[in-house]
Amino acid sequence: MNKKLKQDKEISKITFKKGELAAEVEELSGENVFGCYQCGTCSAGCPYVEDMDLTPDEVIRYIILDRSEVLNSKTIWLCSACFTCAERCPRDINITKIMEALRQIVLRHKIDHTKAYEIPEKERHMIPQIAFVSLFRKNIG
Repeated sequence: MNKKLKQDKEISKITFKKGELAAEVEELSGENVFGCYQCGTCSAGCPYVEDMDLTPDEVIRYIILDRSEVLNSKTIWLCSACFTCAERCPRDINITKIMEALRQIVLRHKIDHTKAYEIPEKERHMIPQIAFVSLFRKNIG
């Protein structure tokens, strides 16, 4: 079984009772996802939205709807923490903190198969530095 499938299978085992996902995200991020009225401004300003499988506003919607498959989304790992979404949000929701909270939920279940040294050199030159900082930070713990 390849690593991606194994990780997806492990993540799919993470379950929450009704309202627990949103509660845990709020506890970790300090942000109330229920304040989002789905205007899409966060997604419109995101420089990486084209590469995401879920737009930032969809991520929030998944959390509100208790859809834990959001943890399998590559979007939470592609977020570069540039804060464009947070700066533009008319409800002052810091979506960057929400993305970090979702990554922390996955990592707290000890699911991490990233190996920085296995990233091809060509890709390493294309990946934003903030992504590497986040990668190394999460691999320290």
